[in-house]
Amino acid sequence: MSIFEISKKTIKMGRNNPKNIKAHNDKLHKEQAKEKAKKNARAEKLKEIQRKFNESKQ
Repeated sequence: MSIFEISKKTIKMGRNNPKNIKAHNDKLHKEQAKEKAKKNARAEKLKEIQRKFNESKQ
């Protein structure tokens, strides 16, 4: 394997070109959306539990 081939592979793996930047950002945004959805689901479940608790308390 020549130095050129090694350097060529490292360039492809980096985020230095638009295609890789987009792929990285898409993956990042997908993870962030998942986390946000989980947070919202937990908040909704908590509201439901609180609602049931307050109803049973009265």
